[in-house]
Amino acid sequence: MDFAGAYTPDHLKFLLEGFLVTLKVAGIAIVLSFIIGGLIGTIRYAKIPILSQILAILVELIRNVPLLLIIFFTFFALPEVGIKLTPTMAAITALTIFESAMLSEVIRSGLNSIHKGQLEAGRSSGLSYVQTLWHIVLPQALRRMVPPIVSQFISLLKDTSLAVVISLSELMHNGSVIYAQPGGDKFIMPIFILIAGMYFVVNYALSIIARRLELKTT
Repeated sequence: MDFAGAYTPDHLKFLLEGFLVTLKVAGIAIVLSFIIGGLIGTIRYAKIPILSQILAILVELIRNVPLLLIIFFTFFALPEVGIKLTPTMAAITALTIFESAMLSEVIRSGLNSIHKGQLEAGRSSGLSYVQTLWHIVLPQALRRMVPPIVSQFISLLKDTSLAVVISLSELMHNGSVIYAQPGGDKFIMPIFILIAGMYFVVNYALSIIARRLELKTT
């Protein structure tokens, strides 16, 4: 193991550039999947005829397919129908599709955990269904959803490493470039340790934020 050779300024800069790509892809996918997943979860909770059933089938299909397959599909299969995406866009699209399905179940379960009496009470007080959902049901459900939602965000951040298969210049890809160079076999352990540490710092910070949010909402 050669820690000094692995942690040169150029190598550290290259890893940091990859980590910024990881955070960028994860950040965009988190925002999009939260919006889309929230919409799907709410529609399924509301049991809108036909649309709810169609979404249920799509969600179950996506949840039971490996994320790696979805990444391959967005990057290699979509060009067959005229949709060519860059590695970054393909990774964001695949992660958003997968995490939207996962988050929709978290949100639907959170909404279902609120007693139906809350919904009935809101309607009886003169609020519309949407107003009752927004002002009464959703705030209570969010308190229970925070831990699993943040857990999904952490999983999404780690799952960005799968995009190495489509040569996305994220953290794992840049790390592999460093130890693939001549004589780089001595860098494998130091590079892996540093990569693990970088993932840990961000994911642990998200865990702390989740715990604090959970305490504030209780």
